[in-house]
Amino acid sequence: MSSTVVTAPRPHEVVWRLTNGVVVSRCLHVVAELGVADHIGDEAVGAAELASRCDAHAEALDRVLRLLAAHGVFEATEGGFRHTPASELLRTDHRMSMRAYARMMGLSGFAQTFAHLEHSIRTGAPSVETVNPGGFWPYLHDNPRDAQVFGEAMTARAAADIATLVEAYDFSRFDTIADIGGGRGHVLRAALDAAPRARGVLFDLPDVIAALDIEHERLTARAGDFFVDPLPGADLYVMMEIIHDWPDAECLAILSAVRRAAAPGATLLVIETVLHDDEPDPRGRMLDVIMLAVTGGRERTASQFAELFKSTGFANGTVIDTPGALRMVETTAV
Repeated sequence: MSSTVVTAPRPHEVVWRLTNGVVVSRCLHVVAELGVADHIGDEAVGAAELASRCDAHAEALDRVLRLLAAHGVFEATEGGFRHTPASELLRTDHRMSMRAYARMMGLSGFAQTFAHLEHSIRTGAPSVETVNPGGFWPYLHDNPRDAQVFGEAMTARAAADIATLVEAYDFSRFDTIADIGGGRGHVLRAALDAAPRARGVLFDLPDVIAALDIEHERLTARAGDFFVDPLPGADLYVMMEIIHDWPDAECLAILSAVRRAAAPGATLLVIETVLHDDEPDPRGRMLDVIMLAVTGGRERTASQFAELFKSTGFANGTVIDTPGALRMVETTAV
């Protein structure tokens, strides 16, 4: 009886794969932009047919899809290419679609940002400043198409995580829930569905609120800038992937604004990729470098959150794990 021996990759293979990882990711970005996955159903589709539907070169597309198939995205068969669970996530109509996220990371503004990552490593400043001197948010304002893709990507990411959040946290304890920087309101709507007696307030920038198309009898929208305008009163404040967008000084300003609006004993729930203090975390560390380059923010550990909370009138906070990749930090106004 034979047994399979699993050996670790040789050091030079590790370096080779990481060095060339940009090739695979660029293939994924382009295939997502072309919408290739939308043209594959239950049956395999040949590269020539896919190229015709996506306005691509048949042989070039075939070679790119074979590379992605070698990484588990699509399956190459005699009849062409069929879906794998991973490639199905590139379909626009998938309920947990990641097409927009892959498109976002392939946008020229993002690609150029990471091409200039050395700027961040040498200076500590976001390398997006080499692409747009005003920074990331003004870049989106000046590029509405990119901003639309970014919004779709963030909405899709939230949709993929919402079920795990509701499963891990009891929103029904609260009468009023304020989602600060809540975007299109997907998290708040899920929280309200899980808390039948609660009312919700969605707080975001005026242009975000003006573009809302949500309908929920217990949800109201309020436009404002959390650096300038007073925040609504609430029993529970929710901020999902907001704090990680900013350096410490801005985080202190945001948390101070929440504390001014919050009565003593009110709860703040920060939902992010909370880094482990003493464990390897490749996914979290990847996001941390993305924040370094794109926004100037960072992913934080529980102890780093505790320092921010302590400085702005909140308790140290308790980390709550979820079935997904995100974690929560719950704290109270003191």
